[in-house]
Amino acid sequence: MCQVHVVVLSLVILNFIIFSTNAQPFDYPIANLSNTWTNNPSIEHSVDFGDGSKVRSILLRGTFGPRFACGFYCNGNCTSFLFAIFIVQTNSASYITSPAIGFPQVVWSANRNNPVQENATLQLTENGDLVLRDVDGTLVWSTNTTGKSVVGLNMTEIGNLVLFDRSNKTVWQSFDHPTDSLVPGQSLLVGQKLTASVSSFNSTEGGLFSLSVTAEGLFAYIESNPSQIYYESRIGGTTTRYVKFMNGSIAFFKSTSAPNQPFSTVIRVPLASSAQYIKLVSDGHLKVFEWSSEWKEVADLLTGYLGNCKYPLVCGNYGICSDEQCGCPGITGNEQIYFRLINDRQPNDGCAAITPLSCETPQDHQLLDLEDVTYFYFPANITNTDIESCKQACLNNCSCKAALFQYGPNVSDGNCFLPSQLFSLMKNEKDKTHYNSSAFIKVQASQTEFVPPTSQTKSTSTGIILGSSLGAFSGLLLIISISVVLFRIKKAHDEKDEEYLDQVPGMPTRFTYEDLKVATGSFLKKLGQGGFGSVFEGTLVDGSNVAVKCLDGIGQVKKSFLAEVETIGSIHHVNLVRLVGFCADKSHRLLVYEYMSNGSLEKWIFNRNNESSLSWQTRRKIILDVAKGLTYLHEECRQKIFHLDIKPQNILLDDNFNAKVSDFGLSKLIDKDQSQVMTTMRGTRGYLAPEWLNSIITEKVDVYSFGVVVLEIVCGRKNLDYSQPEESMHLLSVLKRKAEEDRLFDMVDENSKDMLIHKKEAVEMIKIAVWCLQSDFTKRPSMSVVVKVIDGLMEVELNLDYTFSTTVTPTAMIQQEAKLGSSTPLLASVLSGPR
Repeated sequence: MCQVHVVVLSLVILNFIIFSTNAQPFDYPIANLSNTWTNNPSIEHSVDFGDGSKVRSILLRGTFGPRFACGFYCNGNCTSFLFAIFIVQTNSASYITSPAIGFPQVVWSANRNNPVQENATLQLTENGDLVLRDVDGTLVWSTNTTGKSVVGLNMTEIGNLVLFDRSNKTVWQSFDHPTDSLVPGQSLLVGQKLTASVSSFNSTEGGLFSLSVTAEGLFAYIESNPSQIYYESRIGGTTTRYVKFMNGSIAFFKSTSAPNQPFSTVIRVPLASSAQYIKLVSDGHLKVFEWSSEWKEVADLLTGYLGNCKYPLVCGNYGICSDEQCGCPGITGNEQIYFRLINDRQPNDGCAAITPLSCETPQDHQLLDLEDVTYFYFPANITNTDIESCKQACLNNCSCKAALFQYGPNVSDGNCFLPSQLFSLMKNEKDKTHYNSSAFIKVQASQTEFVPPTSQTKSTSTGIILGSSLGAFSGLLLIISISVVLFRIKKAHDEKDEEYLDQVPGMPTRFTYEDLKVATGSFLKKLGQGGFGSVFEGTLVDGSNVAVKCLDGIGQVKKSFLAEVETIGSIHHVNLVRLVGFCADKSHRLLVYEYMSNGSLEKWIFNRNNESSLSWQTRRKIILDVAKGLTYLHEECRQKIFHLDIKPQNILLDDNFNAKVSDFGLSKLIDKDQSQVMTTMRGTRGYLAPEWLNSIITEKVDVYSFGVVVLEIVCGRKNLDYSQPEESMHLLSVLKRKAEEDRLFDMVDENSKDMLIHKKEAVEMIKIAVWCLQSDFTKRPSMSVVVKVIDGLMEVELNLDYTFSTTVTPTAMIQQEAKLGSSTPLLASVLSGPR
């Protein structure tokens, strides 16, 4: 009898051991200090799923069914991992399961912009800080809770990751740092937002859409300049404190002391019968997902309020949504003079201008009248005006893409909106009688513009047509023959030029157009726009993020493009944005650069948010990085290279705030043998050195622009700020006045406590900027000298002139070009563009 018991017990233990090797035990919700987890299969609670995703669970809370866990997560080829909170399935035997369907759903991640690799570590330090480091030891993310009496880490039942102290009070929680999802019981406080991922395959934060809570209510935005609202729920007369995802609704609350007493329901949500979460997806929809034998979409929350046509990108840029069908702006009939579909098979990809807008020829700009069309957003730029004044205001503003007019009560006047970026429009198919708005899209006049014939022109032209047909036919045959020969010669020459690039040693990767179309999701997410085209975010097949520059209308500068690729491809410096590759595929010209996750410098130094304000050491490091990048261009390349457009927008920051010089505008593509630049010179008002108004252009124009940028970084404001009183509008004027009063301390960014602590060092940096801003360019330092001064190896020039020259204005530039006849000589080779 005893032997039987022993055998049975042995079988039970054996079965438990075998089962444990294929599934993971659950309910380990708390971790103590001095714990370290390494991201590899040796983590006890690791599960591989059938869709290629993996979870390596550190904490899990719950029993049978869908439960919250946190740990390392990857999807796809698993070359990179997130530290995330996810919903997993557990079975009745208390294990995380790997079902055929119902894969883990990520509802929060700490490092969505900076995934880590295999063998990265997560550590709950003895000082109470939760720290994520990559395999090379690089700090990726931290809760910054050192010294705050943290005693443990807890995964709560509602999916909140919490660091708590000895009194069991929350010190830090993931709910305070939302990503793109909400779970039941989670709130969004005023100032917090959900930000969509780039795509369903790329979880990187940086999608165009966000959902924000303000004191006025709940708002959904699409990113542009400025952001445009496509959904809003305002609460009149009451100040919102937060919105909360409850079972059956998203509700407004006005007091944190009464968490169970909402004062208004914003959005109805289907009652949950199982695990449920809300996600702002990459196309701007706010969707509800629920577990019911598998994960299913059970609601599309905003569509019930908006309808599909009110989503900003339902038909892409410039597309028109009509009964949920997409088309392009055109004239009556089948002739679409100005626009074409980007992809005939995918009309919702949007429309492209046949002749791109050019600020070089504003006299050729026209407005295309769209009947019965409206826009999803209308913040008036100009109020109490008439429709003709609205249209003219758009024609006078190069950045304006359309004139949208909304009629007032008396019909003769109304309000005007001039968007600088135009998303999808909507066709009004129902009540045209009460239609109260008009839309006019700016287009570039084509030399071969189609003009619909009238009956009079038909009758009067018949004789002319018949009389000239025979002669014209003969001439036409001759023209066609010559054109075919020239086309074949040009095609052979193009192919020879493009093949030449493949023979140059050290060239970056050459991509096909289809490669880059796939990488960018059909050019979905625009990062910016410059003089020759637009920049889009993409992901290559190896998982690396890139910025793809599409050159519009580049035929006339093909030769320059080839020269630029050859030159840029051979230039490498840690403080210059790296060229990853290029595309020269038939008519397509694209350049591929490394992606900089923290974007351009301007968004970090011109905001008034103390939480996102850069520290003094970070600002100093950025200044030094830019100085080193310019030193390389001016002194260390085979040829001297002038950037000519140094400004915060062209200084990009990686995830560790390392600065790299760039110029995605490609505004100065110049042939190598070209010795005149005035007609192709580009610059930005406020950053242009005074010598642009004479005939001597050297690398010191970059030094001047650098000085302006340094001043902006230290002062935390733009050099031309029209929101300031007139006497403070120009930063150089303020600097001159403060120098005369011996009050340079007043120039330091007062919105940053850290900057105020380091006032003395900041003032010394201002003096370096002043040295770079000397009106006489011969008295400015070289960039290598600037680097030595910042590093403390040299002193700043003492005899500085604070009488700065008047800022070069666009009018002055035009007048000088006419005066010089485009004859400004270069003192060295000038190449421009991203490097």
